[in-house]
Amino acid sequence: MAELEVSRNLSLEKVERCMSVMQSGTQMVKLKAGSKGLVRLFYLDEHRSCIRWKPSRKSEKAKITIDSLYKVTEGRQSDIFHRHAEGSFDPACCFTVYHGNHMESLDLVTSNAEEARTWVTGLRYLMAGISDEDSLAKRQRTHDQWMKQTFEEADKNGDGLLNIEEIYQLLHKLNVNLPRRKVKQMFQEADTDDQQGTLTYEEFSVFYRMMSLRRDLFLLMMAYSDRKDHLTAEELANFLRSEQKMTNVTPEYCADIIDKFEVSDENKQKGVMGIEGFTSFMRSPTCDVFNPLHHEVNQDMEQPLCNYFIASSHNTYLTGDQLLSHSKTDMYAWVLQSGCRCVEVDCWDGPDGEPVVQHGYTLTSKITFKAVIETINKYAFINNQYPVILSIENHCTIQQQKKIAQCLREILGDKLDLGDILSRDCKTLPSPQSLQGKILIKGKRLPAYLSADIEEGDVSDDDSADEIEDDFKLKSSNSNGHHQVESQIRKKLDSLLKESQIGDKEDSESFSIRALLRATHQGLQKNLRQSSKGVLKKSQSRSLISTLKQKRHSKSRLSCQSVEKEEDDQESSAKEAVGQSRAGKKRKTMKLSRDLSNLVVFTNSVASQECLNEGTPGDVLSFSETRAQSLVNHRAEDFLAFNQRQLSRIYPSAYRIDSSNFNPQFYWNVGCQLVALNYQTEGRMMQLNRAKFMVNGGTGYVLKPPPMCKGSFNPFSDDPLPAYPKKQLILKIISGQQLPKPPDSMLGDRGEIIDPFVEVEIIGLPVDCCKEQTRVVDDNGFNPVWEETLSFTLHMAEVALVRFLVWDHDPIGRDFVGQRTVAFSSLMPGYRHVYLEGLTEASIFVHVSVHDIYGKWSPLVLNPSFTIMHFLGSNKGNQLRGFRGFFSRSAKSSVDTRSTLRKRSISDHFLRRTVSAPAKGRKKTKLALAESLASITDRKNSTGAGGESVGKEGRVERRHPSRAGLTHRPMSMPLDRLLQGQLSLCSTDKDQLDMGADTVIEN
Repeated sequence: MAELEVSRNLSLEKVERCMSVMQSGTQMVKLKAGSKGLVRLFYLDEHRSCIRWKPSRKSEKAKITIDSLYKVTEGRQSDIFHRHAEGSFDPACCFTVYHGNHMESLDLVTSNAEEARTWVTGLRYLMAGISDEDSLAKRQRTHDQWMKQTFEEADKNGDGLLNIEEIYQLLHKLNVNLPRRKVKQMFQEADTDDQQGTLTYEEFSVFYRMMSLRRDLFLLMMAYSDRKDHLTAEELANFLRSEQKMTNVTPEYCADIIDKFEVSDENKQKGVMGIEGFTSFMRSPTCDVFNPLHHEVNQDMEQPLCNYFIASSHNTYLTGDQLLSHSKTDMYAWVLQSGCRCVEVDCWDGPDGEPVVQHGYTLTSKITFKAVIETINKYAFINNQYPVILSIENHCTIQQQKKIAQCLREILGDKLDLGDILSRDCKTLPSPQSLQGKILIKGKRLPAYLSADIEEGDVSDDDSADEIEDDFKLKSSNSNGHHQVESQIRKKLDSLLKESQIGDKEDSESFSIRALLRATHQGLQKNLRQSSKGVLKKSQSRSLISTLKQKRHSKSRLSCQSVEKEEDDQESSAKEAVGQSRAGKKRKTMKLSRDLSNLVVFTNSVASQECLNEGTPGDVLSFSETRAQSLVNHRAEDFLAFNQRQLSRIYPSAYRIDSSNFNPQFYWNVGCQLVALNYQTEGRMMQLNRAKFMVNGGTGYVLKPPPMCKGSFNPFSDDPLPAYPKKQLILKIISGQQLPKPPDSMLGDRGEIIDPFVEVEIIGLPVDCCKEQTRVVDDNGFNPVWEETLSFTLHMAEVALVRFLVWDHDPIGRDFVGQRTVAFSSLMPGYRHVYLEGLTEASIFVHVSVHDIYGKWSPLVLNPSFTIMHFLGSNKGNQLRGFRGFFSRSAKSSVDTRSTLRKRSISDHFLRRTVSAPAKGRKKTKLALAESLASITDRKNSTGAGGESVGKEGRVERRHPSRAGLTHRPMSMPLDRLLQGQLSLCSTDKDQLDMGADTVIEN
């Protein structure tokens, strides 16, 4: 034990030496593609939270956070190093840091091997510490880092102190709109040391806590504490059971929460929790909107593969667009560890008899097939053991196919051995559980009628490249001028593709890629044919770019319509020609090696021909999104039935050269399992994909709902499952916290304070898809209060995703601030924080409740306002009271009991409502916290069923008799009664109402 302790101390001393050297800084060469390298001073910041370097034009943004690090490799292993001369740098002085969602590489060269070892050791130590953290520790660490970084950035003169002017600037950056008198008062209260007029970091922390005091949480705490400023363990247990719907809440559990979150030693000794401890608890992962049990596998994994949605990647090797980007083996490592279970490998003949992986008919770079398989073998089962499907797109000759088969057998070994599983029942596909640790090869298989001793045979040669007409395919050229032409075109198209990126990630229809593709391919093909005559002239280059820009940036609506019509006509005529060609000619075939065919067992790629005839369970049909869309639109029920017995794979159209993604939900709705997306393209569709597969621990397998596994229904019907219970989701959008300025704000932090509103979108079956939004809160991004209730009815909640979006209102539109997407089945009931993805502190505070609905439609369900008011026991004609006398601005709202929905005008897309203006053409129900917690006190204040009581302002409020099934009312905060001292403790008797189990019975 003593020797172990000494060894541990020596190891810690070594690590600390590494940290010290890294924080002092090391001069290194930063390599970039196409450059000789830049000499920069790299250092670890004092909080050990990020790598920084200087000089840099990015200034404060020149950093890479430790959280974003993926791996650190020694030597010259990266693509950047491979592009530089082999003898240029000593491998012992080289290392690469991979970071970010797109596996970007930071390639560095030190002056000696010792410095490289120091950095590699230090970075790996920091990464290991982060990976070992639990969710609470990570939340606390990121908060502390954010606080320190905020303090440092506010300290403009670098003296380690903040004066009042620096505080004013910081508050503007944080979207805080407080009177200067109030700011000065809090500043003086926090400034307790001898050096008056400035705040140290510790004093700033006190100032920030004062400024961040949450009135909504304070009043929620008081609602359960009998108007005291703290909660006892018993009162905390009552809150957890009543509001958060937690079971098995023991005194020991509550005592542990108090001990973990309470900041006051005095309160800890008394066994009570004050407002700071309660706030920390409510903002912790325990009270996140996502169900913590779903971080682990929680579904039945013993069903056939066809009963699961499977996370799938398209052209996995690409780092960017489909035309110019680089191919990297690291992309396989990244997607596999992200939970993807089906990756794609496009195989082509390579030099020296070695097959390569690349995107055919494009200018993308090549990597060796062997390197890809070695990477897959290394990373396939690091985070989970469920099977990986290797989708092989084979374009190789027989000789190189044999090389592929040999490589697969030698590298993957026992992972390909399915002997035990083959001996079982073959009438259905095996389960993920039975295939743990196995890799399935998806590819062509020789027909069964061929003799086993035949070494090769003909199979169909359908693949994704066939969707592009031959005239648009980039043919290889051996002319000397080809590389110069390619280089110039690459630079021009690279800038154009950046221009054509979707600026608003939420607008999936913001541009047409067809025009860009046609212009791109026509221009490229024309100029590549001329490459033998010389390098591309500047005038030709300008002409190409001009053509592309005209296609991309045409602003005339009439012009756009005519262009789209022309494109559609061209596309339809092209499809007719392709159809005629297919009808008049035999399907293309290719030679397939027996060696490669034998490796395909349960996932045999079959030519789709847009038919859904019954085949064997192991036959997999692949469709481009355009062909699949036609099937979904015209034969949805047949497609659904096919997916109940076999696998189908949907991949993006070849026209998406920018690697954009389609909406996967469209194909999930008919049970398609392998919906392949471009993982390298971040945005709305990948956010939906992540939310989908988080439901089952991020393993890449999510069980389909029972109606999708057995039976029949029409997903496009207005009532697809009449006998299936519907769900009513009631969301109270209460408040927001630390909402930043939009990421693309022109003035950055100096821009005006935002005017936020929240939009909630349901993505699921077509009948369930809808959006609702709150009013706009003016000039407050730090702690806006909306206090509005949104209601949604879902026919198949198991496939639905709930998307929370925060927007900044603008007179001519809106700016995207942040989002969080969560599967409906992962929502937690009660008061929850919804942290916006990718933002450290930004969140919205909501109350979630879900109810079962049986029977036919009725106005009760059609009209959210009517439904909510019955839950509240209010008269549908009365206005609901808000935070009167408490918040600075009173919100106006009224109830509209009309059940008819008005069609939205065009202006609704541009103008969003202000505090007093309704949105979407109807008045919106606004439920105050005070009203929605009325169930705590109504029974005590009411004079009886059907009686009357005198309200706060002297008006008579009528109480209607409670209706069966509608007496359970969602709870919130009784603010106005609290301020009048009328609040009573919530009853803990057996008659306490359980919101999470409410059932609405319709007539």
